Amino acid sequence: MSETTITALVATNPNTDPEVISFYNEAIKLQEYAQARIIITAEDLKPATDDLSIIAKLKKALEEKRKEYVKPLQDHIKTVNDTFKTLMEPIETADIITREKLLAFQLKQKLIREEQERINALRLEAAQKEMKLKGELTESVNLVEVIPETPTTIRTDLGRVGTATIWKFEVIDFSQLPDEYKLVDATKLGKVVRAGLRIIPGVRIYSEDSLRVNTR
Repeated sequence: MSETTITALVATNPNTDPEVISFYNEAIKLQEYAQARIIITAEDLKPATDDLSIIAKLKKALEEKRKEYVKPLQDHIKTVNDTFKTLMEPIETADIITREKLLAFQLKQKLIREEQERINALRLEAAQKEMKLKGELTESVNLVEVIPETPTTIRTDLGRVGTATIWKFEVIDFSQLPDEYKLVDATKLGKVVRAGLRIIPGVRIYSEDSLRVNTR
């Protein structure tokens, strides 16, 4: 990997930024105006509208300042994360391969053992039937030697590996799934309702008024 060192000065304390402080002081005043405001006539809507326009501009300005502070940090974090993702790839691959081979061996041994046990069960069953039929065995029952179970925990001087059974699931018939396990797709519902769909079984569709503020 090539060595590249980048040094950058990043502002980290908005509390000492004069522009941010100015925005905050203006916001405090607007909050006081909002708390004291009384709207009892249509004329009272005009100054409220003016304040909403000022508030919208101030919110936008503060958001832009926030981005000024966080974007360099976010970019740096992304660069560090991307670098370490590349650095981790070989060890992650080694981990996956080793785990898969260990589990594959354990599964193979399990299948072999189960087959050996099945053969022995059949031979014993055949011997029992012969005894019942003839009253004696014409030949001894030769049982297959069953391999021992693979240990679920392996200890070495460097560490320990344990095998755990993890239950998983796969939905094969959604219609039979109990209702408590069915989740509402709120994003999809909101999209179709906003697009004009007004009747959906089991859903109450309603409207609420909201103010939209356009600044000049």
